[in-house]
Order: sequence, then C-alpha cells, then structure tokens
Amino acid sequence: MPPQHGSPTVRRLRLGQELRLLRERRNLTGAKAARDLGWSPSKVSRIEAAKTMPSTDDIAALAKLYRVDGTKIEELFGLLRDAEQRGWWEDYEGSLPEEYTRFLGLEAEATVQRNWEPQIVPGTLQTEDYASEIILATRGIARITHSGVRSRVEARLARQQRVLHRQDPCELTVVLDESALMRRFGEPSVMRQQMEHLLEVSMLPHVRIHVLPLESLHPVNTGAFIHLKFSAFDDVVYLEQLYAADFVEDRGRVAGYETAFDRIQSEALEEDESRVLIQRKAMMWR
Repeated sequence: MPPQHGSPTVRRLRLGQELRLLRERRNLTGAKAARDLGWSPSKVSRIEAAKTMPSTDDIAALAKLYRVDGTKIEELFGLLRDAEQRGWWEDYEGSLPEEYTRFLGLEAEATVQRNWEPQIVPGTLQTEDYASEIILATRGIARITHSGVRSRVEARLARQQRVLHRQDPCELTVVLDESALMRRFGEPSVMRQQMEHLLEVSMLPHVRIHVLPLESLHPVNTGAFIHLKFSAFDDVVYLEQLYAADFVEDRGRVAGYETAFDRIQSEALEEDESRVLIQRKAMMWR
C-alpha cells in the first residue's frame, strides 16, 4: 500500500487554531476562558499552541463555553480524532530531536517544499551510504550511538519515501551549492552513487534540482533552510542547527525567506544545466 498522506501534527495545529479563533470570536481572553472553566491559563494556551492534546471532555467544555453549534462540534471532534493518530515518524522519536519530529509532521502535509542547502546534499535526496556518512560525521559531537545512527538513517529513508513517492507528492524544489557536490563523505564510490542518485531523482515530475555554481554571484548570505507551503495553513520555515532547530512562523519573516529563495534560485543553473554539472561531478568521483 502507498504511504498514507496527512499529518496528525498539522491536525493538532489546526485544532488549536480553531479553538483560539472560537475564543476570540466570543471576545474572551485565554485567562478569562480558563477561569470560567476552572482551568489554569496555561492549559488553554498549551491546547491552542498544540503543545497539549485536549480530551473529548475538554473539547466539549470549550464548545459549550464558546457556544458553537452541532456541526462545528463534530468538526472539532473530527480534528481531535485525526490528531490522536500516530505519524510514521513517531516510530523513531527515541532517536530523533523533538524539533525534527515536529518538522516531519509538518512536511507530511506540505503541498510545496523549497530547500536551500549550501553545504551538503539535502536529506530528501541522500543515498543510504551518504546519509550514514553524514550522520557519522557528527557522531562525536552529538553522541549518537551505533544503533542511533542506524535508526536515523532508517528514518531518513522512510522520509524520502513519503516525500518523493507518496501518491500525491508535494512539489519539491532544491537549490544546492556546487560545493556540496565536491565535499567528500565516505569513499569516492559513495559520492559517485550520490551524484547518480541526484540525476535519477531529478527526473521525477514533481522534483526540480538546481545547482548554484561556485563562480556565480551569491545573492543572499544565509544558511540552509526549508520553506513549507500548505493548502489550509500558514507557511512555515524550518532552520536546523547543530544542537537545535527553529521554526519561523511570523508571516513577515517567512516572506523574507521566500524572497531569499527566489533570489538564490535566480542565480542557480536551470535544471538541464544542473544535471550536466552533476554528471561532471559524478565522473570526478571515480
């Protein structure tokens, strides 16, 4: 069976968003709603921020306070049922950072993904051997066990199946710096296979791969980022760092990253030109 599309992470966010909008329509502050329900203010804020899963009794109490009708109540309960489902990534929670599992939950329902990567081949496009070498390169810093390395590689490969080969895949556009094709991880054969894999994936109809050549102008001085677009949710930008990750959700800042990606892509090679360059790099790794 093809991987199931949809994300309980997004359902949790939508549920929290709906509850916040219903409260605001009644001109209630979070503190006032909490007092009326006999709850702590933090409970209301955590439910709305999708940091705490409400129970069915919680939803019923909130619906009564906000005076919503039967149709809306059923919609809220439907979102709750979907939010309680497990995502595929939850099987790897023990070996993955919390921020990254949240990202995987968001990615599962994105309709468009735009990824700028100046240092390495992005995770969605990595071969198994290349991914292992990338993770091993940080093992002494992040203190990842041997089994942890294996689990992270498996999670990365599972993610690729969901992003690249699901029934209704998102539109994936990747711009990577030419230096990422030249920085060695593992034996030359690992790099050659990685280049060949890039060429293969670039032929998928929903994937566009561009390379920013070393001799081109670099229009924006920024590290790697992933911009996710959704059909019924505000855009999110994901920033990964050595020990943590951040999510940019402010609309103004997200728009800034969108502009940054457009400028970087404008300086990159077109898809066919990028394939020619990748092919040259594959021949170099022999």
